[in-house]
Amino acid sequence: MVDLHVHSTHSDGTLTPTQLVEEAMSAGLHALALTDHDTVSGNDEFLSAGRACGLCVIAGVEISAQFTPPEGDGVRDDEMHILGYFPQWSPSTAGHLAPLADIRAARNERNPKIVARLQALGCDVQYEEVIAHAGNEVVGRPHIAAVLVEKGYAKDSQEAFSRFLAKDAPAYVPKAILPQREAVELIARAGGIPVLAHPKLLGISNPRELERVLVELIEVGLRGIEAYYSTHQPADVECYLRLAERYGLLVTGGSDYHGGNKPRIQLGRGFGTLQVPDRCAQMLAELVT
Repeated sequence: MVDLHVHSTHSDGTLTPTQLVEEAMSAGLHALALTDHDTVSGNDEFLSAGRACGLCVIAGVEISAQFTPPEGDGVRDDEMHILGYFPQWSPSTAGHLAPLADIRAARNERNPKIVARLQALGCDVQYEEVIAHAGNEVVGRPHIAAVLVEKGYAKDSQEAFSRFLAKDAPAYVPKAILPQREAVELIARAGGIPVLAHPKLLGISNPRELERVLVELIEVGLRGIEAYYSTHQPADVECYLRLAERYGLLVTGGSDYHGGNKPRIQLGRGFGTLQVPDRCAQMLAELVT
């Protein structure tokens, strides 16, 4: 098995890139890709650790993008995630992805605004507490949720998000993110392989409308679709595999592992039944960009 969608402490995971490699070896995985949110800062450590122990490792990223759904589908404008894979990783690759720094800067401005909204709601939460809870990790909503749980404002992280932090919840602050086409183009310009992440989470009910979205993204460089994912049902996988075959797209898959921040998701196994075929990693690793 392989896992091509995991997160480290460089975004909102709880394991370092090296620890992810060690965990993958213990789990018997054959390949692993690091896809931190809007940053590639962990890839050098990740690749070094993987090569040292003989694990097939692929540098990656997951970019948050503004999703504009097809007219008439009934889905609101929301977020789309684009995975980028870089089989030929180098310092110049990271340099081409410099625009991601603006997204991270906007996120750093967003977190204190969320805390301020929580305070206005009567929650005794200080931003210094959130930073302390994150330790050396990049601060994100999971850390704010952890403080809310610690202080008794929610029984668990899920309730913290639903009551305060999720979209349309009272403390939610929108993210500054790229338009969907620009996210695909950014990865392609950096020599990467842009892949549509977890298509089911887009909430598109009509397969033909999803196909329209794919066609639009293929026009600007999309090269793959994440068919295998922790919450995809067999019928979903079958649908995405058909679309991949129809449009000549690469097929990828992964658990979206975050370590302790999403404790129900296992590395390589998702909720216990995920099986991403080895060929998904083999096709990525063999590509010459």
